[in-house]
Amino acid sequence: SLVAATFLFFIPLALLAMTGPFLIRTLIHHVDGVGGSVGRLSAISTLGSVAGTVLIGYVLIPFLPNSITMFLTSGLLAAVSSIYLLLWNTDKIARVTATLCLVIGAGVGYAGVRQDLRPGFTDFNLLFRGNSNFGRLEVIQSDDGGKRYYLNDYLVQNTYDPATKQSLSLFSYMLHGLAQGYTPKVNDALCIGMGIGIVPMDLARDGARVDVVEINPAVVPVAQQFFGCETNRFQLTIGDGRQFLNETKRKYDTVVLDAFLGDSSPSHLMTRETFTSMRNVLHPDGTLVINCFGGFDRGRDFFVASLDKTLRSVFASVRIHATGNGNVFFVASARSDLKILHPYDLNRAHSTVKTQVEAAFSSLREASPTSGRVLTDDFNPVEFYDAVNRERFRRDLAEMARTM
Repeated sequence: SLVAATFLFFIPLALLAMTGPFLIRTLIHHVDGVGGSVGRLSAISTLGSVAGTVLIGYVLIPFLPNSITMFLTSGLLAAVSSIYLLLWNTDKIARVTATLCLVIGAGVGYAGVRQDLRPGFTDFNLLFRGNSNFGRLEVIQSDDGGKRYYLNDYLVQNTYDPATKQSLSLFSYMLHGLAQGYTPKVNDALCIGMGIGIVPMDLARDGARVDVVEINPAVVPVAQQFFGCETNRFQLTIGDGRQFLNETKRKYDTVVLDAFLGDSSPSHLMTRETFTSMRNVLHPDGTLVINCFGGFDRGRDFFVASLDKTLRSVFASVRIHATGNGNVFFVASARSDLKILHPYDLNRAHSTVKTQVEAAFSSLREASPTSGRVLTDDFNPVEFYDAVNRERFRRDLAEMARTM
């Protein structure tokens, strides 16, 4: 990937580096006043950089697909070059060349954007597509109407049965079941990460008061419209989970951490300091339940082993449930005798995942004591060491999306 990035960025960065000296050479003909001219060019360049950063972060990414942004940027650059060559250059060959390049570039760009705007799913109907600050959101449904998928940047985040209004994903039942199973009684719950709202809704139906923190506001109307999420059943806060933990005065019986950015959990939510904040908002017999992706094979277990070590540095007991499909579920508590107190009612699970849910509840795993490290705010290298697992997981999700 480093070599690929070098090839991708070397030419444009080299050309950008030439822009300043070229402009100075073109605009300055005498030594007198060279300092002022260079200063003005630097000021204009700095203002342009700031304006471009603001435009990208607050306008282009939230409201336009990346393909459209690239097309517009390419078109603007091509237009500036063409205006110069067509209006100020007297060389006829240069004018003809510029015209041909402009036409070809516009055609190629339009073809690419048109291809990108197609649904791209053979056996599924596109119900929704929209951009957000955290990637493109899509909802697709099978032709027979039996399955509905929520995707973020083409990666499947959850599956849903519109007829029964149930999730078809294992993790939805595990998070709810582990929280209820390991906790003496769930009266107050905190969910960090709403997704399509399955877990918060299940906890609310059980009679718990539920607080939900979701960082992406664009997810909320999607969950309401396509996945039956009733946000009036819980208290919804739009913001960062860690900020909420630092500000809340409420105590909870369980905290459910199910936050993802694409194919991985935000690293700032997986540190000793964050888990300490979670322990501080839990009752003494409360539980922390985490959904993540990882492996147990030697050499690929850094994330799972590190998460286990980090949790044990804060909590007295940690349990790990996994079935080998990539999902790994952690339960942590200040109780030293952490065990399942309430067996999960499998009748609550969708018929297609009952076997998986039963296997996951009965499967307890141990992380390697010789792998990983305690993750802290000061040093959290998990994204580097877990890159292979995340790449493989993203590839698997992309392959699954390609078959749709």
